[in-house]
Amino acid sequence: MSITLDSKIPAGPLEDKWDEFKAHEKLVNPANKRKFKIIVVGTGLAGASAAATLAELGYQVDAFTFHDSPRRAHSIAAQGGINAAKNYKGDGDSVFRLFYDTVKGGDFRAREANVHRLAQVSVNIIDQMVAQGVPFAREYGGLLDNRSFGGAQVSRTFYARGQTGQQLLLGAYQQLARQIGQGGVKLYNRMELVDIVTVDGRAAGIVVRDLMTGEISSHSAHAVVLATGGYGNAFFLSTNAMACNVTAAWRAHRKGAAFANPCYTQIHPTCIPQADDFQSKLTLMSESLRNDGRVWVPKNPDDTRAAADIPEGERDYYLERIYPSFGNLAPRDIASRAAKRAVDNGQGVGPLKNGVYLDFADAISRLGQQTVKERYGNLFDMYERITGENPYEVPMRIYPASHYTMGGLWVDYELMTTVPGLYCAGEANFSDHGANRLGASALMQGLSDGYFVLPYTISNYLADWLNKPIPGTDHEAFKVAEQQASDRFRQYLSIGGTRSPDYFHRELGKIIWDYCGMERTEQGLEKALSEIPALYDEFQKDLRVTGTGDSLNQTLEKAGRVEDFFELGMLMCRDALVREESCGGHFRAEHQTEEGEALRNDDDFAHVTAWEWSGDPMAPVEHREELEYEVVQFQTRSYK
Repeated sequence: MSITLDSKIPAGPLEDKWDEFKAHEKLVNPANKRKFKIIVVGTGLAGASAAATLAELGYQVDAFTFHDSPRRAHSIAAQGGINAAKNYKGDGDSVFRLFYDTVKGGDFRAREANVHRLAQVSVNIIDQMVAQGVPFAREYGGLLDNRSFGGAQVSRTFYARGQTGQQLLLGAYQQLARQIGQGGVKLYNRMELVDIVTVDGRAAGIVVRDLMTGEISSHSAHAVVLATGGYGNAFFLSTNAMACNVTAAWRAHRKGAAFANPCYTQIHPTCIPQADDFQSKLTLMSESLRNDGRVWVPKNPDDTRAAADIPEGERDYYLERIYPSFGNLAPRDIASRAAKRAVDNGQGVGPLKNGVYLDFADAISRLGQQTVKERYGNLFDMYERITGENPYEVPMRIYPASHYTMGGLWVDYELMTTVPGLYCAGEANFSDHGANRLGASALMQGLSDGYFVLPYTISNYLADWLNKPIPGTDHEAFKVAEQQASDRFRQYLSIGGTRSPDYFHRELGKIIWDYCGMERTEQGLEKALSEIPALYDEFQKDLRVTGTGDSLNQTLEKAGRVEDFFELGMLMCRDALVREESCGGHFRAEHQTEEGEALRNDDDFAHVTAWEWSGDPMAPVEHREELEYEVVQFQTRSYK
């Protein structure tokens, strides 16, 4: 099957496109909504909000999560806040400014119409979540408070201390739980998607594996929504939860869904540095800390004194020096690369000299320790538990790490993939963030897609299927998919090698990080594309999975996820290789300015690269969606 990229962007002025779409979309009346079954895979912010809203509208919804509870979704780990263009601070914010900051922050590699819609509906999200009881921080007068985040010169980020993701997910979960109680949603927990089923070229349902019993079963529906998060764990060490993976999106890709911009992965600048070679994950410190923390390193690479003993004149506050207009609130990709340069220059701090300081001494002196504690107390406590250092007394140590993924399944304006009837929401899709995501925009996109976009756009597809039969799970396509899934898991168990899935994941992640991480070169990417297939071949011959397939077996689960990471890793490196420019978080060393900044090539690369599965992970088929800007003009991205 050959795919076609039709973004379906509505005609008319940019600011009117979403209203025009809603005014002319096909509708399904309330009585007819009950005739439609929708499957939602994933119960984080995008999945929970989508499932709850679709059920509230009257659709039958089946929701699937591989967690024991939807509350375990990784959205709960988000810390710093959620953006919305409500201009509560009266500092010049607007829908247009949020839209522009997002396009510029993404280095002019996002689809303009989707980003403008995101900025428009952002204002509704806050009202929705306040109505659900989310305890956003408030000013002394009772109004909702805002703080700044990287890449913006206004305060538009709503927050609940350093637990914003947790509070927002609990709000969405309440709505989901309500619909489960009323019968609108049927929840399947501890179920992992292992395949997408298509019949006559359209999505007909899914195949899942019960993680407790190993039983493989099928579920059919009129439409399927994937809201399964990002693939940052391809790097092995990342800020993602250990269970985060790419399997749902990758299985959809293998069934015809284009995968867009896989090399666009975000490096977050404020992560606790790696402590040793045996670490299994990294811990994020919220970007909100950059509001009051100052980033610096010793000017002298040989300086071994404690931070407090280094006088001001011998410190390099490099973000404030290089990017004076944004300072410590430079966007994530800019701040991350600057930290890497400092460490590469030998100015790193800590036992392994692999971090930079994030110092709160000035803020504590200016505001008092109690105020700082009120703003960031739980983050400071978390840092001390992990490092044994008290950040009220000594600076935090931070270093960039793999975090969010801007790439994902290609979707059109309606959030439909290249497989009709298969939708993708939240971090799992590629849209809205371009080559770099601004801080506090992930929660905004997840809730925007789930609450305010998908419930409108999905009726455009479903209306054409009213009173038409859909294939049931007795259809041959489901039987074939079930058999293939069973054979795959049986194969993992039968290899009988010597190496665990974790061993292969760690080795794979190191290759991807070294050659397709913060900095890439043609030579390095070519090397990765020779090393990954060799390691993949070893995986297929020397994998060892203990236990059986008919009970809880996390090693077996991991084997399937790691195999998908192998194939994704090849695509990430291929995507990075063909994109011969630097933009956002994608820095090709061959393409940089004299000052070491990213050098874009708008003439040749102002497009989305969407890859089609060919059957061979080393030979994907490239497609391009040209990015045409009606309102925003290309310009050199400067934060100085």
